[in-house]
Amino acid sequence: MKVNLKNLVSITEANQNFSKVARMVDKNGSAVIMKNNKPRYILIEYSQISKYETAEDQDIDIVAEKLITKYMDAFEELAK
Repeated sequence: MKVNLKNLVSITEANQNFSKVARMVDKNGSAVIMKNNKPRYILIEYSQISKYETAEDQDIDIVAEKLITKYMDAFEELAK
């Protein structure tokens, strides 16, 4: 997920002015809440959950290829 720097909010600001953060999500699609200057939470519209829950096929293919390459010796031994 790409993060727009305009969508960063401190946890203090989110706590004190949640309606502002909610409007930011309505306008920009998401907000990243920072804690100790590190991204800690992400706020998205509920209707967008399925978009972030599933991995794209190409991402799965990349991971699978890396695992097969890394453990090829073990796979070959198991195939015997």
